[in-house]
Amino acid sequence: MARRPLVMGNWKLNGSKAMTRELIAGLKAELAEVKGCDVAIAPPLMYLAEAEAALQGSNIVLGAQNVDTNVSGAFTGDTSTEMLKDFGAKYIIIGHSERRTYHKESDEFIAKKFAALKAAGLIPVLCIGETESENEAGQTEAVCARQIDAVLNSLGAEAFNGAVIAYEPVWAIGTGKSATPAQAQAVHKFIRDHIAKQDKAVAEQVILQYGGSVNDANAAELFTQPDIDGALVGGASLKAAAFAVIVKAAEKAKN
Repeated sequence: MARRPLVMGNWKLNGSKAMTRELIAGLKAELAEVKGCDVAIAPPLMYLAEAEAALQGSNIVLGAQNVDTNVSGAFTGDTSTEMLKDFGAKYIIIGHSERRTYHKESDEFIAKKFAALKAAGLIPVLCIGETESENEAGQTEAVCARQIDAVLNSLGAEAFNGAVIAYEPVWAIGTGKSATPAQAQAVHKFIRDHIAKQDKAVAEQVILQYGGSVNDANAAELFTQPDIDGALVGGASLKAAAFAVIVKAAEKAKN
């Protein structure tokens, strides 16, 4: 069965009530005719309610940028799977390089978040990727394997059934740099092959996104690659027209 493309916007620490309403209105207008690509957005936690209301009547799915491993209790400042479900969030980003770097989240902790999301019936969007120094040292595959193995070794390959992996080379996030389509494809193929060592069927259906400075200029060529199923989009997701170009490029390339 062909994999259905997924393009997701990660708004990061950007937005306001007004911006949330205006951007979603623009997205609904720009993407009204899109049928062959799944679309999701992950606003800041503060604006999930605003986004949930604004998304009514559209095919755009709500997501979130993070989750805690605990369902309830004395965990000040954290957000549980059940809280995210209460707002209708479906795709939840975990393991983003900014969380790994600024909040010192380990592979093992991220794997626990993955398990919590799966147990709650939510879809993990597991971010993996290497730094510039790791890339220059030829460690790209080793880093990606290590970050995937944290889930494989604790939960098994079956955990990736229905999940999403976003390959985001850290050196390409917010820098304007991007892996070439051939470079990105090589890493995506490695990821799929690595999971296939445990379960070929799961590897064939897992959605693999590219997330290193995807924009309206490079999206079309990226999506022609056989193992790139979509994109996790940062800055370009904050402009309805630019984000729509990326979504439509994925729809055209994969259908």
